[in-house]
Amino acid sequence: MKRIAIAPRPDWQATAERYGFLFHTIDGAPYWDESAYYAFTLEQIERDIEAPTGEIHQLALSLMDDIVRSEALMRRLAIPVHYWDWIADSWRQRQPHLYGRMDLAYDGAGPAKLYELNYDTPTSIYEAAFFQWIWLEEQQHRGALPRTADQYNQIQELLILAFAAMAKALRKPFYFTAVRHSAEDQGTIAYLRDCAMQAGVSSEVIALEDIGLSSKGQFTDLRHKLLGSLFKLYPLEMMFTNEYGPYLPHAQLQLIEPPWKAVLSNKGILPLLWERYPGHPNLLPAFYEDRVDTTLSPGWIRKPLFSREGANVHMALPDGEHIRSPGRYTQCPVIRQAFYPLPRFDGGYPLIGSWVVGDAPAGMGIREDATLITRDTSRFVPHVIL
Repeated sequence: MKRIAIAPRPDWQATAERYGFLFHTIDGAPYWDESAYYAFTLEQIERDIEAPTGEIHQLALSLMDDIVRSEALMRRLAIPVHYWDWIADSWRQRQPHLYGRMDLAYDGAGPAKLYELNYDTPTSIYEAAFFQWIWLEEQQHRGALPRTADQYNQIQELLILAFAAMAKALRKPFYFTAVRHSAEDQGTIAYLRDCAMQAGVSSEVIALEDIGLSSKGQFTDLRHKLLGSLFKLYPLEMMFTNEYGPYLPHAQLQLIEPPWKAVLSNKGILPLLWERYPGHPNLLPAFYEDRVDTTLSPGWIRKPLFSREGANVHMALPDGEHIRSPGRYTQCPVIRQAFYPLPRFDGGYPLIGSWVVGDAPAGMGIREDATLITRDTSRFVPHVIL
């Protein structure tokens, strides 16, 4: 694993905007950063990223039966009682799911370590699946990368196949939704909707703020038309606390991601994985805050169950230094995970987002930050296989 400097394409901003990548710059700084790329060997990808991704995904799924049957575990995950049966039923029915991203720490040598699962509303899919592939092809065409260079990236192909597979199961009409004024979220659902269209799945778009409720407790669009299925780039746990949340279990609305993803997207899954599979080479010791093992090695990370984009993370480094990030998850239950630092390269600290589409490992994207905490403004840096 190497970080290699490369000259950015002189027209990369125009290229991004031509392809609809309108959030390539955040607060005046590049979010998409092609001044360098990370290079891997094929063996590193297949042995250390792809294979563990498939295994970790199956380990997580193996917990589902026990969790949805256990009131104690559902309470541990801080999931409101009102939604327990709805979540359990969605799992028993194996309601279709589309994708997820697991965040891995990897330095090119030792086994990748799981930081967390982003299995409900994972973002950076457009950058990973589409735009970094465009970058690879154009840099090869310009002679900046060898023709033999490749990329761990079957994400788009698998997304199209996944939409095709779930087409018959989707209730009609099918909508995509996200917060109206989020350029990133709107760009993400536009990309996913395009994948659905390529799979022959017709759909409509509605802003989250425009979804209404009928007199019978069913969700509607601005024309008072009932929604059948909804891909929502909006967290399930936030839907639970919304004024419309209590209507979800009986609204006959099919969600993508399905309700059972509320279990796997919760950071409380990490202590349960460690409890079931202690010592697994790709897992880090993790405990609920009130059950922290006294043998936890020096250095730990405290994470709220529902935090996103590095919010409200508290790191205690082995040397005694403490690093904290701000956020709104101050009243959320927390877990504690063993400290395992991201590797350090010239540009900062890269975090690997390894994608699962359906149940198959699909590809990866890399987010890089100047600190040990990966945030929503962390840069996206492309990768190649050499």
